[in-house]
Amino acid sequence: MDDRKQGLSAYIAVTAAYWAFMLTDGALRMLVLLHFHTLGFSPIQLAYLFLLYEFMGMVTNLSAGWIAARFGLTSTLYAGLGIQIVALLALAGLDPEWGLAASVVYVMVVQGLSGVAKDLSKMSSKSAVKLLAPNTGDGLFRWVAYLTGSKNAVKGVGFLLGTVLLGTVGFIGSVIAMAAVLAAILVAIAIFMPSGLPQGRKGAKFKEVFSKERNVNLLSLARVFLFGARDVWFVVGIPIYFYAVLSDGSEAGNRMAFFQIGTFMALWIIAYGAVQAWAPGLLKAKDKTTDQIVALAVQWVGLLTLIPAALALCALVAGAPTNWLTITLVAGLMVFGFVFAVNSSVHSYLILAFTRDDRVTMDVGFYYMSNAAGRLLGTLLSGLSYQVGGLPLTLGTAALMAGLSWLATRQLHAGAPRTAPT
Repeated sequence: MDDRKQGLSAYIAVTAAYWAFMLTDGALRMLVLLHFHTLGFSPIQLAYLFLLYEFMGMVTNLSAGWIAARFGLTSTLYAGLGIQIVALLALAGLDPEWGLAASVVYVMVVQGLSGVAKDLSKMSSKSAVKLLAPNTGDGLFRWVAYLTGSKNAVKGVGFLLGTVLLGTVGFIGSVIAMAAVLAAILVAIAIFMPSGLPQGRKGAKFKEVFSKERNVNLLSLARVFLFGARDVWFVVGIPIYFYAVLSDGSEAGNRMAFFQIGTFMALWIIAYGAVQAWAPGLLKAKDKTTDQIVALAVQWVGLLTLIPAALALCALVAGAPTNWLTITLVAGLMVFGFVFAVNSSVHSYLILAFTRDDRVTMDVGFYYMSNAAGRLLGTLLSGLSYQVGGLPLTLGTAALMAGLSWLATRQLHAGAPRTAPT
């Protein structure tokens, strides 16, 4: 019992560090997107800035599970926070006199470091849930839903914080301030971190990262397309559309547009996080078997597919930015966020239900590598589709991605021996 309480304290410490990290991660995304848009970067160039971030997330997740299994979960957490501090300070060193190509490459590399940092931190906290959650009822589903939901709510606040900082203290002042705060948190966590997380095993082999479990692989494939469906509109398309609608090009107009875009993105993420945390209650998971939750996953991703398809049709009919289209987009994307959050929460439960304790860091790492692959694909297609076909193509691509996630999810078969989520 004492060991479990000690483990719970470790989980709380990891979660607190993860919240602090996600606050800066959300702020940094909006800082980079809006700052470089005002410097004249095209939609596809803006997408390039985030490509290495997502690619390095894939690489990191693939190796982070093995690193944690070999060296322990605290090592990956400390490394994630430390690398994010380095990335923030590096962004402060960006010289405005550099040419466009040099600036793009530099920011891509720094964002790549940030991608490594994020996924080291994510894998640490998600793996801790599997090891420390209650073993009865819907305990695992509730714990992972609360962690994921609260993390996204904090990231949403970070989106708003980033736009406010950009409009007040500027780009360089913002990243230096965030680096200082994160450094203080890293020191505090390192001093007060209790024991309770796995310390690693010397015999862990890298090849163990690749799962032989059919459900883990199928769920990972479904995750690729699920997050591709979100990021294809979320990363570049919608923020740039809103900027075109809201800003008159003046400094004051830009500042107001930044705040309004940041507010929408923040509210979307916060609401998304709240729904994720609520999902176990909404789905009455306590009374359902894992097979029944798999069936719900199929239904909810099918519903998700219809929403961007309908919005793409609206954008095609409108032909150009209009008030009714903007209002429809805001309402439709909030509905998308609700349905997407339920899908994401169910996925986060299923990956932990499908894996074993002795493989948790590696299966979770492989799964979130797929998550990063989906974000990479969505990020690339976000800039490309918006530049080639505008909003209708961007939203139509999101619908296609969601449909592919539905096809992969339909192939899942839980076949779990337990009678309820554990």
